Amino acid sequence: MQLLGGLSPEEFLKEYWQKKPLLIRNAWDNFPELIDYARLSALAQRDDVESRIIEYKNQCWKAESGPFHPARLARLPETDWTILVGNVNHLVPHIAELLYQFNFLPYTRLDDLMISYAPPGGSVGPHYDSYDVFLLQVSGKKRWQISSDDASGFIEDAPIRVLKDFNPEQEWILEHGDMLYLPPMYAHHGVAIEPGMTYSIGFRAPKTQEIAGKFLEFLQDELCLDGMYSDPDRQPTAKPAEIDNEFVAKMGEMLKNITWNDDTVRRFVGSYFTEPKPHVFYDQPDDPINIEDFASAISSGGIAIDAKALMLYESDRVYANGEALEFEPEALPFLRQLADQRKLPAADYPESLITILYECYEYGYLQLS
Repeated sequence: MQLLGGLSPEEFLKEYWQKKPLLIRNAWDNFPELIDYARLSALAQRDDVESRIIEYKNQCWKAESGPFHPARLARLPETDWTILVGNVNHLVPHIAELLYQFNFLPYTRLDDLMISYAPPGGSVGPHYDSYDVFLLQVSGKKRWQISSDDASGFIEDAPIRVLKDFNPEQEWILEHGDMLYLPPMYAHHGVAIEPGMTYSIGFRAPKTQEIAGKFLEFLQDELCLDGMYSDPDRQPTAKPAEIDNEFVAKMGEMLKNITWNDDTVRRFVGSYFTEPKPHVFYDQPDDPINIEDFASAISSGGIAIDAKALMLYESDRVYANGEALEFEPEALPFLRQLADQRKLPAADYPESLITILYECYEYGYLQLS
């Protein structure tokens, strides 16, 4: 793959993925258009977009969260700041297409494409991430230093995670189209030499505590336990405020009824990993066409998953927007194709498929091509 410097996905995953960094010169040059600072700053002014400004000023790190007023952006100095905009793949079609070039990895891991712009001196400081990331330089030049030593800890009271001590082991200057892959926990420090963009392709790596909490929330809606507390052999007590051992034991027995199996976990994974982020809202069609015209439109032009939506499947289930879809069995192979390729070509499809696609279209999860 051009994207991996000539390595096959199998070679990359075996030799580098979550193991060691990889610098790829001329990784990507297929840019239908470049996102310039004017367009990125316009996105940072929207309230449905996650954005930040990070400045290094008077020997201190400062961070602000958007949306930003144009007057605030106009006050930015000539050097030593970075503006970051997340989930640009939700907003710009060719950015979404670039993100899904990484589909040699499962969508359960693929997160988003964030774009940052920095003038000379702009940086977010030396730090490390708990997830895999590809850093693609787009226009301009940036110096990247990396280190396998991440043990120094972060500067206390800083608004962002910046390492106290950073001892670089390797250094490169990335130019337009160059890309650096970094595995989790690999310290890195990027400083802009010339004004330019960095496209950061990040991967989901939820913490065990987060998964456990979300799974327990999922179980709340799944559980349907019979019975209730009873104590027909209760004896009088002289200590009414005491939580006695018998009561604790009965509570423990009741809680043992909370069980799950592999099927429960599968349904949780499908729900959790298609659930939209808090700031994501779907644009339902203002004047949806009827189902007959919808079928005709797919027959002539096809259909695609909305850039903000994700569809996953396992076994005979298909999930979208945190929910399992209900459909006839003959629709399953087409839904799997839609989930994998994020689109279906123009064709005449069975009525059972059109029915579930139309439902997703009304919710704003699908867009007619």
